[in-house]
Parts: sequence; structure tokens; C-alpha cells
Amino acid sequence: MKTKVNGIAAPLRILVSPGAERSETERSEAERSAVPGETKMLPDPEVLAKAQRRQFAADYKRRILAEVDATKESGAIGALLRREGLYSSHLTHWRQQRDRGWAPRRRGPKPQRDPLFDEVRKLKQENDHLTQRLARAELIIDVQKKVSSLLGIPLATVASDENNS
Repeated sequence: MKTKVNGIAAPLRILVSPGAERSETERSEAERSAVPGETKMLPDPEVLAKAQRRQFAADYKRRILAEVDATKESGAIGALLRREGLYSSHLTHWRQQRDRGWAPRRRGPKPQRDPLFDEVRKLKQENDHLTQRLARAELIIDVQKKVSSLLGIPLATVASDENNS
């Protein structure tokens, strides 16, 4: 904007539209339309810090899916979705949940599982079981040796391959 016109300082002007200026005696449209003595509740202009995702109860999902499955007329599903404020993707996800037995699916990356983990666990359990059986068998053999020595019964010796080698 030019500050000098023909060498003379031009006065600064603030351009305001004619409708924007209002005298103090003028009232706004909302104030004029209000009935005296009646108070109007204006909506809260405060915006929530974080939007909340809608959550639907399982009973609600079942009821909506039952209504959708029962509809025979064309356009009835769309009317139902508009009435309930839902999207067709809700129906798709809810049908998948129904087919899975309404079990919740865990979100996020799947845990990395070693394919040999199950086999190793099974072999360790089998090894522990056999170790316990061996300990019981050795205890029984020791008891049999003591009983035979107390009763004076000679034990038969078995020649093993280890002694011959």
C-alpha cells in the first residue's frame, strides 16, 4: 500500500465492509429472535481433544444382523443403515465376527513362532517322563537286590556285552 501520494503522506485507512460495523444499540439476529425471559442453550463450542471410536455391544450387532438377514425388500438394508448411522463395512466385519464365533481378534503384528518350538517342547516332556520312569525302575531294582540279600537268594548274573569287549 502506498504511504505517500504525490509526495504527501496519505492517511492510513482501515477498510471495513459497511455491514461489519454495528452500533451498540443494534442486536444480533439471535438476540432479536429470542423471546424475553426465555434462555436458549447454545451448543458447546468446545471440541473434544481426541475423537472416540464407536463401540457396539455384541447384542446390538446380533440384532442388526438379524434385521438385515430378515429383510426381503430392496433398499431396506440401506434404510436400516441410514437409520442406525452405520456403514456397510460394519455389516461385513460383524458377519466375519459372527462366523468366527464372536471371538475378538488380536490387533497388531502376529508373534513370530519358531516352527520347531512345539516339537522341542514335546520332546522335553517325553524326556522328563522317561527320566522319572527310569528313576522308579532303578529304585525297584535296588529294593529287589536288598530283599534277595536278606533272604539269602543268590541273584543270577547276566553277562553283558560291555564286559566282553
